Amino acid sequence: MTQQMPSNRLTYQVNPATSLRGDLHVPGDKSISHRAIMLASLATGETSITGFLAGADCLATLHAFRAMGVKIAGPHAGKVVVQGVGIHGLQAPKQALDLGNAGTAMRLLLGLLVAQRFDSELIGDASLSKRPMGRVLQPLTLMGAKIAANDDFPPLQVHGGQTLTGIEYTLPVASAQVKSAILLAGLYAKNTTTIHEPAATRDHTERMLTTFGCPVKRDGQSLTLQPADCLKAQALTVPGDISSAAFFLVGASIAPGSDITIQQVGLNPTRAGVVTLLQLMGADITIQNECLLGNEPVADIRVRAAQLHGITIPRAQIPLAIDEFPTLFIAAACAEGRTELRGARELRVKESDRLQVMATGLQRLGIDVELFDNGIIIHGCASQQTVFNGGQVDSHGDHRIAMAFAMASLRAKGAITISDCHNVATSFPNFVNLAQQVGLNIETAKDKQ
Repeated sequence: MTQQMPSNRLTYQVNPATSLRGDLHVPGDKSISHRAIMLASLATGETSITGFLAGADCLATLHAFRAMGVKIAGPHAGKVVVQGVGIHGLQAPKQALDLGNAGTAMRLLLGLLVAQRFDSELIGDASLSKRPMGRVLQPLTLMGAKIAANDDFPPLQVHGGQTLTGIEYTLPVASAQVKSAILLAGLYAKNTTTIHEPAATRDHTERMLTTFGCPVKRDGQSLTLQPADCLKAQALTVPGDISSAAFFLVGASIAPGSDITIQQVGLNPTRAGVVTLLQLMGADITIQNECLLGNEPVADIRVRAAQLHGITIPRAQIPLAIDEFPTLFIAAACAEGRTELRGARELRVKESDRLQVMATGLQRLGIDVELFDNGIIIHGCASQQTVFNGGQVDSHGDHRIAMAFAMASLRAKGAITISDCHNVATSFPNFVNLAQQVGLNIETAKDKQ
């Protein structure tokens, strides 16, 4: 049965604050944490993972692999130890794999489950059950997978025991999740799998497969993977999540007097679009102490308040900042002039319709916006000391929208009440405490609806 939404929904009450100051660590990268559990489970030997994000989404992935016979210790203080069962060692789960709100987990797991000997079922919560899976189902079906879905929506029944064939596939839309699902299925295919991307997307799967001994070859925007017989266990360190850092990058940029340093953040070039776009808007961002953790680039990021200006967002940057647009819209509202985003229809099918929900929330707080099918124009209010009116916005259960509007309080006339915030725990379980530590005036309450 699909997991039900909690009856008591969490509300944020965020009162105006002046600035953000201090040093902080954000939780481990969610995308990398998902993939670390998956590949460690398929490896031969013991993999230790440090910095694992113990949020609800990544824990859903962890529990799914436990249900398929993988012994996993932790998480304890961000450390997980996985006893890999080998690439052919997963066992049939006794019941449906419930992934809660974790869309990444569902799409990537499909790529693995279609190659197993056993049948399986994937279910999720009410939000995940409304998110389309057709983009993943199509290429996997071309590879020989058999998946039953309700008009491309979960729940999904996967019929195991199929022989997969490698394909040459051009992604119709740039999507790291679709690409990753194909690559994971390609581990089990009879022959070579080749993927052509229309634009660069996050490459954590390719980097991690290479780390585990299965190199993915890149030629421009094309990837090639050979089937694998074995993955080798590793010691992994998960860097801080740039998507979580983004809220504080924006908050410090828009609040006069702010000066924060976010330590050991992942700066994978396929993920750092939020930094690039903020810098294009005039943000005062300094990258310090750059190094590599495993195959992933990491650095400290110092950000100080700056006067931002509106920009036309380059289309090439959209896939590199796709998860950070809710908070970038807050920055745009505080900028001088207008910010225009086009070619981002992907935002319509995230945890919520992020274009619509953000537009509605911004309008409720007094911001002039123009909404389009694939984008938005936000008219900034930089000349005003207080940009946002106080008021109430609904995050529609979308964690990134809830945290984005929390940062709006730094330039608000009055309190902002944000409803339906319980899903923040999926990616940033200590968000409220960390935000309070650096100066955000935020409290939580149960909203009975």
